[in-house]
Amino acid sequence: MQVSVESGEGLQTRLLINVPGERVKTAIDGKLKELSHSARMDGFRPGKVPMRVLKQRYGEQVKHDVYGEMIQSTFYEAASQEKLMPVGPPSIEIREDEDPDGLAYTATFDVMPEIKLADLSGIKVKKPVAEIAESDVDAMIEKLRKQRTTWNQVDREAAEGDTVTIDFKGFMDGEAFEGGAGEDMPLVLGSGSMIPGFEDGLLGVKAGESRTLEISFPEDYRAEHLAGKKATFEVNVKQVSEPELPPVDEEFVKSLGVEGGNIDGLRAEIRDNMEREAKQKIHGRIKEQVMDGFLQANEISVPRAMVEQESAALKKQAEAEMAQSGQKSTIDLPLTVFEAQAERRVKLGLLVGEVISEHKIEADQDRVESTIADMAATYEDPQEIINWYRDNREQRQSLEKVVMEDQVVDWAMEQMQVEEEHLSFDELLGEQAGEPSA
Repeated sequence: MQVSVESGEGLQTRLLINVPGERVKTAIDGKLKELSHSARMDGFRPGKVPMRVLKQRYGEQVKHDVYGEMIQSTFYEAASQEKLMPVGPPSIEIREDEDPDGLAYTATFDVMPEIKLADLSGIKVKKPVAEIAESDVDAMIEKLRKQRTTWNQVDREAAEGDTVTIDFKGFMDGEAFEGGAGEDMPLVLGSGSMIPGFEDGLLGVKAGESRTLEISFPEDYRAEHLAGKKATFEVNVKQVSEPELPPVDEEFVKSLGVEGGNIDGLRAEIRDNMEREAKQKIHGRIKEQVMDGFLQANEISVPRAMVEQESAALKKQAEAEMAQSGQKSTIDLPLTVFEAQAERRVKLGLLVGEVISEHKIEADQDRVESTIADMAATYEDPQEIINWYRDNREQRQSLEKVVMEDQVVDWAMEQMQVEEEHLSFDELLGEQAGEPSA
């Protein structure tokens, strides 16, 4: 078998493969001989059909089958011979201008890139440092209280923070418009749930009163046909209610699942959860910076087939998440939507894999156990989760891969310039700040 290699654009490689006619003939004859034992044709006993008759009847089909099998076997034989690592299936083109008795074809495919890890000493990483203060615990308790707000009907003018129950109808140029009406709708004044001016226009209103509001929709309003337009809203107020927060007492503490109703126990549990949340957030921020640093320092090309495969996986994941949340989409998202994210993931996978291979990193089992324990701590029965990971080898291996990624991050940080960044708990969590942790 003759093999020659041609380099294409980027990671593309072409193999020109020539299988000698003798090898092809031997394979075809072998197939026909096998067929002769089972072929049934009128006028001949089973197993006694002459070879020339078999060739006339089945020759082209057998040749086609042999070509398919031989391309599959010889391609990987040739790739191994040339020390190439194909990514994805090759594109095959039969060349008819070669040996008429043999098999000549061109296989076009991507190969794995050669990766030489770059120096990381010029990459800067900010390591967040955050301490949970007693005021942070107080703030979290206050948010938990607000989640359990009860509403008491009052006979007074509505103020900011009150809930008004309203019927309303919107008009534009004297005509009611779609989506501009509601009945028995509770609205917290000052919540920003409605367009600017609507809630402010209801301050001071009492139950049983009506108001007419002249309001303009924002220029960037999501419904383009309403953006920037003036509208009139007729609002009838049916009820005004004021909020009442529960006291921080034994009953409140028990409602949060803290046995005994001990307030100190509640504060300790909230602090533990906040510290766990802060730890996860810090880890996520550091990891993202390190991965960005890898990409910044290492310019690598990635096989198209790997990007397409990862894009398909991301699409499938997105569809599963939509289905899980009860959303049904009739839109078939193209793979190009996921391409940028897929390419990033493929690049990072190759770079992380190279670090693991070059530095012979293995999963730290103590760290694996610690990770399992941290995850289990958030469940009602931690031991059940611990046992599940110990008994499920596949899931444990997935977790070991995550731990090895973390070990790669640790290795990278030793190479990079790390600067501490002191943040409050709310600053650390950013937009997620304030989510209850108990």
